[in-house]
Amino acid sequence: MPKGDVHKKKEVVQDVSLHDLDVANARPQGGQDIFSMMNQIAKPKKTEITEKLRMEINKVVSKYIDQGVAELVPGVLFVDEVHMLDLECFTYLNRALESTLSPIVIFATNRGMCTVRGADIVSPHGIPVDLLDRLLIIRTEPYSVEEMAQVIALRAK
Repeated sequence: MPKGDVHKKKEVVQDVSLHDLDVANARPQGGQDIFSMMNQIAKPKKTEITEKLRMEINKVVSKYIDQGVAELVPGVLFVDEVHMLDLECFTYLNRALESTLSPIVIFATNRGMCTVRGADIVSPHGIPVDLLDRLLIIRTEPYSVEEMAQVIALRAK
């Protein structure tokens, strides 16, 4: 055991996503250090990430956050053409959004009233009403001719 004063102290900060943790734990191979984890990520092999594994990872991450060892930085999930998803996808997303580890989700669509795929339900934007009630809808309008001229003038400078 070394003795004496510490002359240099180094703090290591690394960004690790939940997916990185899932992949590293789905096929554990050897050491628990960062190099072993990075080696597993560098050589990806298709492995299913089970619900049990997801729950275990969530418990560990929650424990680290409570201890102050880790900090949660939510990501952003952007889903374009959201009206193309089926009822099963919406059910999964609705459940996933309830998690404390869920990302910020942005849905985009250009549809008004249309049928939800996988069901005979007509709903605004093709999104089931139970999920739609939890969303903030932001309407966008096309640029006017004057606004387009302003944008072009700014870009031309």
